[in-house]
Amino acid sequence: MATRTTAFPPAIAPASPGLLLPSLSLWWREIVRFYRQRARVVGVIASPLLFWIVIGSGFGTSFRSTAATGSQHYLDYFFPGALIMIVLFTAIFTMMSVIEDRKEGFLLSVLVAPVSRSVIVLGKVLGGATLATLQGLIFMVFAPALGVHFTLASFGLTVLTIFLVAFSLTALGFIIAWPMDSTQAFHGIINLFLIPLWLLSGSMFPLSGASVWIRWLMLINPLTYGSEALRSLLFPGSASTGLSLSANLAVLALFTLVMFALSFLVANRRSTKPAA
Repeated sequence: MATRTTAFPPAIAPASPGLLLPSLSLWWREIVRFYRQRARVVGVIASPLLFWIVIGSGFGTSFRSTAATGSQHYLDYFFPGALIMIVLFTAIFTMMSVIEDRKEGFLLSVLVAPVSRSVIVLGKVLGGATLATLQGLIFMVFAPALGVHFTLASFGLTVLTIFLVAFSLTALGFIIAWPMDSTQAFHGIINLFLIPLWLLSGSMFPLSGASVWIRWLMLINPLTYGSEALRSLLFPGSASTGLSLSANLAVLALFTLVMFALSFLVANRRSTKPAA
């Protein structure tokens, strides 16, 4: 006697949301979250602005640059450095959200969702880079007061340079923040590593006037080439590395790609424990 077997339809796996939509959702969350915290928004702009005005006015015309433009007021020289400081501070504040999301359980809920960990990296880093670029462009309103005049091409290259600096620093901040569960430890690393990275980027003093060992540290610092690219765009002839704008941008782009690749590797290590 033949037995009747009941055929069940094959189980349908839930459709993957892909990479773009979840990343855009995290990107938008980073932007909304940052601008809701008004104290951070004001602090990111106000601190470098105060540094720029006080330190720039303090040095004044006593600063002597070896640039082709001759004697340069320190307010002019320090302007690209203050701009990079704003980008750095924004990257720090936005990547602190990685630690906060871990403590609040949001990061765990994203990790158990049917999406790749690459979504977290892309959304977080792109969101932080967008915020840092916007904050940097806000600071650019002071550029005309220094006699900076843009063409369409030079303004586009300036925005591209700011974005590359923002993206690389945000990716670096993500790499530091991902394995941590303490904002205090994160601040310690910032003071030990990222602030010296900024100081040795030619933001406060030119490479040409530094001692030999400091000069070598500045030359191997990728952020130096971002600072020099900005300086050559804002004040042509004032760069001190001896490299062209395209060469500085090439080094900065390479640094950005390396940091972004490392952030993917760090986030996808299975030994990482994302939950507190």
